[in-house]
Amino acid sequence: MRTILLAVLLCFSLSVKANDQNIVSSNQDSITVKSAVFDPEVATQNYLDMLTSDQKEKSDSYFEGGYWLMLWTFLYEFVIVWIFLSLGLSNWIKRIATKVKNINLQNLIYIGFYFLFVYLLTFPLTIYQDYFREHQYNLSNLTFGGWFGEEMKGLALSIIFGSLILMLIYIAIRKVKQQWWKWASGISMVFVVIGMYIGPVFISPIFNDYKPLEDGKIKDEILSIARANGVPADNVYQFDASKQSTRISANVSGIGSTIRISLNDNLLNKCSLAEIKSVMAHEIGHYVLNHIYKSIFLIIIIIMIGFAFVNWSLNWAINKWGSKWNISGITDIAALPLFIFFFSAYFFFASPILNNIIRVNEIEADYFGLNAAQEPDGFASVSMKLSEYRKINPGHLEEIIFYDHPSGRVRVHNAMIWKAEHIKETLLEATGKEDK
Repeated sequence: MRTILLAVLLCFSLSVKANDQNIVSSNQDSITVKSAVFDPEVATQNYLDMLTSDQKEKSDSYFEGGYWLMLWTFLYEFVIVWIFLSLGLSNWIKRIATKVKNINLQNLIYIGFYFLFVYLLTFPLTIYQDYFREHQYNLSNLTFGGWFGEEMKGLALSIIFGSLILMLIYIAIRKVKQQWWKWASGISMVFVVIGMYIGPVFISPIFNDYKPLEDGKIKDEILSIARANGVPADNVYQFDASKQSTRISANVSGIGSTIRISLNDNLLNKCSLAEIKSVMAHEIGHYVLNHIYKSIFLIIIIIMIGFAFVNWSLNWAINKWGSKWNISGITDIAALPLFIFFFSAYFFFASPILNNIIRVNEIEADYFGLNAAQEPDGFASVSMKLSEYRKINPGHLEEIIFYDHPSGRVRVHNAMIWKAEHIKETLLEATGKEDK
């Protein structure tokens, strides 16, 4: 834009008098002065200053506490393995399961009991992390009964789908022995795709009520952005997340015929039209930029490496302590606690890689949303609202390791840079029209 304008001005200057050239020079100086008035660095700081010291301290405390919870959860998983293997819980469950003759049913029974006992063993940590701590920071609206009901729904889904996936993986372990991890990766990919397909229609409604968003300006604006960017959606759905949480959120979920644009009632009730447009344009960006499919591909690669690591680790541990734990080999379902522990350990240490993959996608969707909605202040404002539970201004290394989304400061700063560049563009276009 700047190059084209300068070329037009140069041609114009060749055909006018000297005093006309002075006018052009004056207009260019005016553009420089006006565009310099808006400083993205100052604007970013003005947004950050909207947080009081108490709000910032509370937000930082909540987010930083999550770092310690990740560590304690990982260490607690080591305790669970010790209870299952060293105290004999694993072999006790196996004896119950082997009362059934079919090996696949044996494994299915063992896996179901495993999920149940793990839930019971981790319940003290779960109730603190997901109930008391959320209420301590005023992020949950659930009563204990409501929270426990949702926990039971999640446990049931984990047992049903988790047991099926692990049973199939153990079939692969028995059939192909040391090459099982390749087949396990394929099984995981199939279930990831199935989960994405059925999730919006069958899974999400178990936890929330979904209904079409009422006709009006908000719906029209969202569908307009969707149509303008080739998203095959003719409706927008809202869901009642306020019964669970104070968080604002939205998504474009599903694949193929189950694609659905959804936003929660917190976003509708707490945010302006500009903020809603900026959030929904961001979510639409994930679809347009094919982040779903790219993420599936990258996650499957990471899972495949994880299964290969588990295979190596299982063989090493069983060779060293298998006789002590009464585990005959990797095909023995009694080794499942070790299987899960090594897989969890792998993802614990690989989490910065996963976080960076997700964060790159989020940054791309941020830029897409800014260009699609053209609401930089709306996006900056809603980014500040997310600081209720996200540390707004982390250190650079801290953000790389722990953040799966850009920090609030980065998002506000990017929005203000976008705004500054478009102010310059608007001024240049306006001056170009005046000169013509």
